[in-house]
Amino acid sequence: MKIGVPKEIKNNESRVGMTPAGVLELTSNHHTVYIQSTAGEGSGFFDSDYEEVGAVIVDNIQDVYLKSDMIVKVKEPIEAEYHLIKPNQIVFTYFHFASSEALTLAMLKSQAVCIAYETVEDEDGSLPLLTPMSEVAGRMAIQQGAKYLEKPIKGRGVLLGGVPGVSPGKVLVLGAGVVGIQAAKMAAGLGAHVTIMDINMKRLRYVNDVMPSHVVTEFSSVYNIKRHIKTHDLIIGGVLIKGGKAPKLITREMLKDMRPGTVLVDVAVDQGGCMETTKATTHEDPTYIIDDIVHYCVANMPGAVPYTSTLALTNVTLPYVLKLANMGWKEACNADASLNKGLNIVKGKLVYKGIAEAFDWDVEYTN
Repeated sequence: MKIGVPKEIKNNESRVGMTPAGVLELTSNHHTVYIQSTAGEGSGFFDSDYEEVGAVIVDNIQDVYLKSDMIVKVKEPIEAEYHLIKPNQIVFTYFHFASSEALTLAMLKSQAVCIAYETVEDEDGSLPLLTPMSEVAGRMAIQQGAKYLEKPIKGRGVLLGGVPGVSPGKVLVLGAGVVGIQAAKMAAGLGAHVTIMDINMKRLRYVNDVMPSHVVTEFSSVYNIKRHIKTHDLIIGGVLIKGGKAPKLITREMLKDMRPGTVLVDVAVDQGGCMETTKATTHEDPTYIIDDIVHYCVANMPGAVPYTSTLALTNVTLPYVLKLANMGWKEACNADASLNKGLNIVKGKLVYKGIAEAFDWDVEYTN
């Protein structure tokens, strides 16, 4: 199969869809891999690294799409790429369709086969291709939140770990999934007092068992959230609905109950955000302030640490890329139930229920 890896063109996105090590596995299986020139430089991989493992370097993004049967990338195609996608072409990437009707309509029109990393699902309900980026984002949420709590950036002026004689800062984590647990781990490591909330008691019991004593669990409810936002300095939104829009757990009205300079980090922004005032931002312009509350809602947080993120992503995507390349998408998806759940759009047909529900579309879907 001919596999293309274009350079990411989303704002400040430095990750790349495949490492040289991953390319070597593909070329060793007699596949042709086209890498757009300089695609890997942001992650620390150079054209020469790819050439050494048998990749073909292509000068421009148009030729990558034109030559390839399958496109492997990191972020969803943006508008400038829509017209490059060919009918029957496999596009394997993070799509997060539920957050963008325009993207969904464009991919339906393209007649491509769209397989979304974020909905590939194992038997136990875990999301193996989303997990490593959720781990990165969860940890980064605390790094960024700690920074934006500083007074010169309009935060409360709180040091999360405190110092002797001064109480540590308070972190509220909404969601005890991968993002939430990684965020709680990082915040706890800094010495902050952490409250983590979820509606899944099994997850809360797990957190209670593995986290130190200054991480406390509480059942998530509107009442409890309203109570805690009054006293917490940093609030992390880590709620995920598989393939669908995140629920709005913090409303615009609730901002009035927070102390000025409180920081909100909405990691769920890719799925529409779990806060009513969430709007996607970029690494170039990451924050905005509403009612004296600092919002950090960067839609590609792991893109800020591309070396780590690219290695972590290729570790998990490569086995699926190999299956798709070796078997073709139909046979690969029929043989692998996890990969089959990654099918979102197939040649103009919507095949994932959560997307239709996100837009209140009354359409038939099959998968």
